[in-house]
Amino acid sequence: MKKIKLMCLISAVFTLMLALIILNGCGEKEEFGVGPIKEEMKLAPVDAALYTKGETIFNSKCITCHKFGTRLVGPPLKDVTKRRRPEWIMNQILNPVEMAQKDKVTKELFAQYLVQMTFQDVSQDDARALLEYMRAVDEGKVTPKE
Repeated sequence: MKKIKLMCLISAVFTLMLALIILNGCGEKEEFGVGPIKEEMKLAPVDAALYTKGETIFNSKCITCHKFGTRLVGPPLKDVTKRRRPEWIMNQILNPVEMAQKDKVTKELFAQYLVQMTFQDVSQDDARALLEYMRAVDEGKVTPKE
């Protein structure tokens, strides 16, 4: 009898683990998206030098499709850092095509806006600066060009 209970318990644990793996995408953290950023980012207070660099990059590569307060080609970015994890934002910038294929949130955005975000040939450091700029805007430290 004890053997049967043990087998049932092992079977239940195995089933639960399998379900968790399937639901979580085989270990991928869905809230991080799909891309090179796989570890949780520990963010310090907003860095002025970094967000200034990000603002320059944003105004040269992103502003044709994105505004903060209104929809343009892509979604408005106001409060994006409050709605999305920094890892997800970085992966969206660095890996937009695969994100549109595999990430649930990006698929929903594509269905709503009917446009595929394109890779803007930015480095991981550039993407980090862009994230810092978005954080600065969302925290009211800088006012974006609209």
